[in-house]
Amino acid sequence: MRFRSKRFKKMAPPPERQTLSLGEAVNQIKDWGGTKFDQSVECVIQLGIDTRHAEQSVRGAISLPHGIGKTLRVIAFCEGDEAEAALAAGASEAGGDELVEKIQGGWLDFDVAVAHPRMMSKVGKLGRILGPQGKMPSPKGGTVTPDIAAAVKDYAAGKVEFRNDSGGNVHALVGKLSFESPKLVDNIDAFINMIKRMKPTAAKGTYIKKVCICATMSPAVQVEMA
Repeated sequence: MRFRSKRFKKMAPPPERQTLSLGEAVNQIKDWGGTKFDQSVECVIQLGIDTRHAEQSVRGAISLPHGIGKTLRVIAFCEGDEAEAALAAGASEAGGDELVEKIQGGWLDFDVAVAHPRMMSKVGKLGRILGPQGKMPSPKGGTVTPDIAAAVKDYAAGKVEFRNDSGGNVHALVGKLSFESPKLVDNIDAFINMIKRMKPTAAKGTYIKKVCICATMSPAVQVEMA
């Protein structure tokens, strides 16, 4: 049985209040607060998809209206003028073979990797390293693109990549607890609406089964679905 601290147990909402409107849910996790650091806020959506079928996968990226409250470290697999443009746009590293070799040597001090389509034959060697960490560039995620500079700028500013897990859940960082409530509501609403628009045509029955939000050190609060 998972250990729950006294603080956590005191925060847990009573059964009759476990489902709240989005605004109420945001205010609830903000009221709990109580830590010395600015907690991250996450939204988790349970989907009615069959993850055994690739055509029902849900994967993409979104630039939230108010960002996520932090700058991400982005690297770019590209060469020549494109590498210079990537560095100018905010990439912490940009290059080809030398960057591939650096990662093969164990360097993983970055949050997001983007790549020009021409580089994927080389980047493919890193699948076993970057794949398990969710850092492998992908066309579906928007991290394989000919417009490297724009991708670097978007992801450095906090563009969020997401994909469903084996249980059909999709989750994303949607801001910080210090955000004003309306800004968190806007970010969460934007994420939920994007997931709605991405409903696979092959998905049957109820598509969005449950939506929950939580902070780093708080219980999850279920959000009412309109």
